[in-house]
Amino acid sequence: MNLSHLLQERADQDRPLRVGLIGAGKFGTMFLSQVRLTKGMHLLAVADLNVDKALASLIETGWSEEQISAASSAKALANGSTWLTDDGEALINAGGLDVVIEATGVPEVGIRHVLAAIERGRHIVMVNVEADVLVGPLLKKKADEAGVVYSLAYGDQPSLIAEQVDWARAAGLEVAAAGKGTLYMPEFHSSTPDTVWDHYGLTSDRAEASGMNAKMFNSFLDGTKSAIEMAAVANACDLKAPQGGLAFPPCSTSQLASNLIPKSAGGVLDEKGMVEVVSSRTREGIDIPSDLRWGVYVTFEAPTEYVKRCFSDYGLLTSKNGDYSALWRPYHLIGLELGISVAWAGLLGLPTGAPRAWNGDVVAVAKRDLEAGEELDGEGGFTVWGRLMRAADSLGADAVPMGLAHGITLKHPLPKDAVICWSDVSAPAESIAYKVRREMEAEFGSAAFTAERGAA
Repeated sequence: MNLSHLLQERADQDRPLRVGLIGAGKFGTMFLSQVRLTKGMHLLAVADLNVDKALASLIETGWSEEQISAASSAKALANGSTWLTDDGEALINAGGLDVVIEATGVPEVGIRHVLAAIERGRHIVMVNVEADVLVGPLLKKKADEAGVVYSLAYGDQPSLIAEQVDWARAAGLEVAAAGKGTLYMPEFHSSTPDTVWDHYGLTSDRAEASGMNAKMFNSFLDGTKSAIEMAAVANACDLKAPQGGLAFPPCSTSQLASNLIPKSAGGVLDEKGMVEVVSSRTREGIDIPSDLRWGVYVTFEAPTEYVKRCFSDYGLLTSKNGDYSALWRPYHLIGLELGISVAWAGLLGLPTGAPRAWNGDVVAVAKRDLEAGEELDGEGGFTVWGRLMRAADSLGADAVPMGLAHGITLKHPLPKDAVICWSDVSAPAESIAYKVRREMEAEFGSAAFTAERGAA
């Protein structure tokens, strides 16, 4: 309730937050549309390997050529314009920069950028949830030690869920579950970039003309993105991952308080304090009215009989016995809301969600029978999909995390639905992401095992 006033003060003082965006894809482009209109922020630079595409994104979102005519970061700083470059690390090192937004979506690249930003003393807003789930707890620790903010990206579902969890806990309410909605059917796990558009009711030509990436949209469909986002929430909110992975129970908004609670109270959860994704369609293929396909939710328990009566007095939807209720948000606006994270980090020195534990992980699972010598093609591809797993279980199995299941070769055949382990593949020993992941496992593995034993 104070951000707009604080930003206005910075504008009045001609002291705007200086922001750099790395990655001008869909999320980044949506941010471009709003930062131009946000008083108290200056988009100092945009970095993308395809500078022409980044320029087109700026023009599409209302920027004039005069605003993006800077030949260098120094000139952009001096005259309030925006510098375009293909060099993310050059952007990070630009003089006067306050906040870096990492929106590439590539774990290897994102980790390198975050480490550089931490070394340079820049706050980081991490749109790259794939990298966050792979090594986020360690990146957050390094950022804390350097005195900079490492934050999840507001507008993306994990940060919005973390906000709802924080609201409940700050109000003295115990969280039963938190998560999001999606459209799910079990057969989606086998979807590939060749079949994805059929599920969306599009032709491949129409999708290509709209600039839609088949692998990206397939990761939304095959369950990988849901697993990644729920791992981020489990880590940011200290919640548990379901023991067998996400169950995707069909559920309307009116049923959240009855269904997303423990089985002992009549719900579907094995225990309190879990993440879960609800489906907007039944297993019989029937779409559910009042679904939460695009939104987020939290369910919470009344701590006393008095609070339980308050739930009833003020018309909250509750479980049958009245002990549990729910709060939900039907939509998320993705990059249009990203400036909230920038303001929290740059003005308040606080994240809009950040990993505080290593509770959840996402592991690679075979989409079909795989042959020896096949190369895994990562998120949204033809070979693997990502399953949510408790971090202790993933570490105990030495499973290949989804963020590293790209460009590595199988040593022997594996059946469909097999969890892929490091003993099954040739490890990418020279990868920065692999090295940082192993460092994180060494740093946080004992705590993950201890937390799991405590939960048991």
